[in-house]
Amino acid sequence: MSARGFERRFELADYVVVKSATHADGVLSIELAREVPDALKPRTIAITTPGGKPARIEQQRGARQAA
Repeated sequence: MSARGFERRFELADYVVVKSATHADGVLSIELAREVPDALKPRTIAITTPGGKPARIEQQRGARQAA
């Protein structure tokens, strides 16, 4: 066994959280989850056209839509 300490750092992406971390038999296991806030998730908008046929548009919130 080494007498000196060991350190390793990682930067996680946006909205990634650590769910758990375990160390067993010299192996570090880290469980990560991506938790995107509802305000940033895509949403579906139902639109009725003049002919009565429904249309669906999916929009990424916060993103600009082309005109």
